[in-house]
Amino acid sequence: MRIIKVNLLSDYTDAIREAVKVLKEGGTVVYPTDTIYGIGCNATDFKAVETVYRIKERPLDKPLSVIARNIEWVKELAIVPTKMEEILRQLWPGAITVILPKQSVIPGIVTAGFPNVGLRIPDYEFTDKLLGKFGYPIVSTSANMAGAGDDETTNSAAIIETFKPRMWQPDLMLDAGNLPPSSPSTIIDFSSVKPKILRVGPVKPKQLEIILGLKHD
Repeated sequence: MRIIKVNLLSDYTDAIREAVKVLKEGGTVVYPTDTIYGIGCNATDFKAVETVYRIKERPLDKPLSVIARNIEWVKELAIVPTKMEEILRQLWPGAITVILPKQSVIPGIVTAGFPNVGLRIPDYEFTDKLLGKFGYPIVSTSANMAGAGDDETTNSAAIIETFKPRMWQPDLMLDAGNLPPSSPSTIIDFSSVKPKILRVGPVKPKQLEIILGLKHD
């Protein structure tokens, strides 16, 4: 695993360029987000996604999430009812993953064969620039082994130590140092008639209930 140091307060154009090169070649990248470090690849590349599963030793029956740059991208990746757009624009960008029926551009391996896909638009300049330069959606799953806790997924040194001794490793890590303490994103299932909050992350439950119309203030 090659490691490139990234200063998020300075010019990281070269790091973005290197990451895009790896992604375009079907490789995998560990990158910082507005929540934790994620492992990513081209979400439309079957073999690259398969490699992410191998790296994490993740069962193939457990879906992966995907990050997109904006709502327009999301509408190419999932079926978004018109009435749903306004809600999504209130939720994004931010630490909220939304489950929607997927479009065919997303390979079945990403969703473990299920018809729905988890999507998110991060509120983070770095990922926005990475996605913009790459031009494709990226798989976003925590930078740890399957079944491990998320306690160290903001700790770059711990992530390096996790993958260093393993046969299957990410091709590149963009090391921005330790990220602020955070939880993985909130997950909301919009694939059925009534939205369901499956996991509560950094967003306050009351705020979600109001936005989703599940509870009036």
